[in-house]
Amino acid sequence: MTGAVEGAEDSIRNAERELRERKLTRNDIVVGVTASGTTPYVVAAMKFARGRGALTVAVTSNRRMAAARLAKIVIAPEVGPEVLTGSTRLKAGTSQKMVLNMLSTAVMARLGHVYENLMIDMMLTNEKLADRALQILAEASGKKVSAAEHALRAAGHNMRVALVMLKLRVGAAEARKRLKAVRGDLRKAMGE
Repeated sequence: MTGAVEGAEDSIRNAERELRERKLTRNDIVVGVTASGTTPYVVAAMKFARGRGALTVAVTSNRRMAAARLAKIVIAPEVGPEVLTGSTRLKAGTSQKMVLNMLSTAVMARLGHVYENLMIDMMLTNEKLADRALQILAEASGKKVSAAEHALRAAGHNMRVALVMLKLRVGAAEARKRLKAVRGDLRKAMGE
């Protein structure tokens, strides 16, 4: 991502093609993000999604435009005019980023990827995240970091399994068995 792809937001064909490639169904949700509410790519994606029966959500600054009319759910923060006319990367862009942060946080919680206020299903792809995982496991379990490190290693670096191990004082096999019995529901696996 070193250069802008000029005109990409105007491509109706790309919107439809990309959703078709992802095999969009009525069980999916499409969130269209457009400050103006008229971006051709977003509007085309919303139309295609509606045609497939998918839930449509518009995140826009203009609730009177096409994207909002195509959406089942409209999220339209009122930010007023931009300081620089013609630029939507200031107030409109900032408000949309905040909305997307709230939506993604709520989705992660709803899907069970958090425990209390702690991210429990992280991908430990670098040293910083591995260290963070140990801190999260120690905080969530009330155990020392060294115990969290041992459990995480025994769990094959699966934080969910490691937390069950720490909280219930069981081995990795038992933790996996408990999680499997409740289809991954962390709280149920721990009897909470």
